[in-house]
Amino acid sequence: MRVVVCGAGQVGTTIARHLATEGINVTVIDIDHEQVRRVDESYDVRGLVGHASHPATLQEAGAREADMLIAVTHSDEVNMVACQVAYSLFNVKRRIARLRHAGYLAQDKSGLYAAEHLPIDIIISPEIEIADSIARRLRTPGAFDRVPMAGGLVELLGIHSGTDCAVIGRPFFEIAEEDEDARMAVLAVMRDGRCFVPDADDRLAAGDDVYVLALSQQVDAVVRAFGHKKQAARKVVIVGGGNVGLHLARKILREFSGIDVKLIERDQVRASEAAREFGDSAIVLNGDALDRELLAEAQAGSADTIVAVTNDDEANIFVSVLAKQAGCKRAITLVNKSNYESLIPTLGIDAVVSPSAVTISTVLRHVRHGTIFALYTLREDFGEVVEAEISEGSRLLRRPLGQLGLPAGMKIGAVVRDGVAIMPDDTTQLEVGDHVVALVTYSHLRFAEALLGTRRRPFG
Repeated sequence: MRVVVCGAGQVGTTIARHLATEGINVTVIDIDHEQVRRVDESYDVRGLVGHASHPATLQEAGAREADMLIAVTHSDEVNMVACQVAYSLFNVKRRIARLRHAGYLAQDKSGLYAAEHLPIDIIISPEIEIADSIARRLRTPGAFDRVPMAGGLVELLGIHSGTDCAVIGRPFFEIAEEDEDARMAVLAVMRDGRCFVPDADDRLAAGDDVYVLALSQQVDAVVRAFGHKKQAARKVVIVGGGNVGLHLARKILREFSGIDVKLIERDQVRASEAAREFGDSAIVLNGDALDRELLAEAQAGSADTIVAVTNDDEANIFVSVLAKQAGCKRAITLVNKSNYESLIPTLGIDAVVSPSAVTISTVLRHVRHGTIFALYTLREDFGEVVEAEISEGSRLLRRPLGQLGLPAGMKIGAVVRDGVAIMPDDTTQLEVGDHVVALVTYSHLRFAEALLGTRRRPFG
């Protein structure tokens, strides 16, 4: 498989690195010589300096032989033109573009991006997906991550186990099966910077971050089983009036009731525009959120949640810390740079959102498009949770799960049959047409694909 990635920024570089580790032939295009040099030297990909939308550059990148083009430059217009050129001149079969401007996104359902107009197969909007992700977390304060799977029938939850968690020291299998109203499948555990799939004898330790699958109607009970009894947020302070902040504020005001929203934006013009848009529905403050007096004016110390989503990682981290020190109950922080990952837990930040992780999950779902319906990357160096349909070619058929000898890096957490989700056990036997939600580590990815029968089909 051959892929051309337009843009060597954080998102483009991460996508390219990830695809290259799977043996995919990747070429990355960018106008920045230094970024291209870094990509070319650091990863098993080819870097090319040039304008991503220029026909000559795409030809040199091998677009004529490419199966997919992924356009994630900082310019919506360059991304759109790159897809057009890839389609019209080189017949690239699959074209994915990141679009950020609300005016372009609003045309998604108008037919503008059809092949006969502007041929983009998949539009990625990380800002909207991040806002949706944060909104889900606001509804479930006990979870630092919450992702609907299987059409919302099951939920992937990330739950932190604090020192006061009642089930500390208990085996994971006991926690998972103890309460019929809080059944769960424990998929992965993050402990001391290491991520692993727990064995039957592994026990929950204080400080563990645990990823579990739960039936959607049992989410609240599952979160309570880990000792979290917080109420949904009622006072929220959003720091950053960019795309993410505005999308989140709009979503809260549209879909939540009785929530007090305050938005802090440093840019005066943008703050004025937000104030005009929201009117009396939200309070918009203009200034630097790192100013303690401004945070006090926003009443951040008495807020249930502060959400820091500016374009500056360091500002997001520091304002979150300041708000927590002032008494804010919870901090959700947007962080692009992965090298901050180990630092975050020591600062008291409750949840971190990664734009690149959101984009990678979306892209990989379309790279592995055979029978994959959903995909969520847990950690770039660990694995992903996938929803896959069981086909006639699957090696998981005709025997109970307990007799299949699944690899250590694969765990089936839920099965959906005829629109009903169940938490399987060793006696469950899969049927053709079932959807399974499973954890797959990257070390066992190829084996898991063979078992599921999800080998990639050519585009076309």
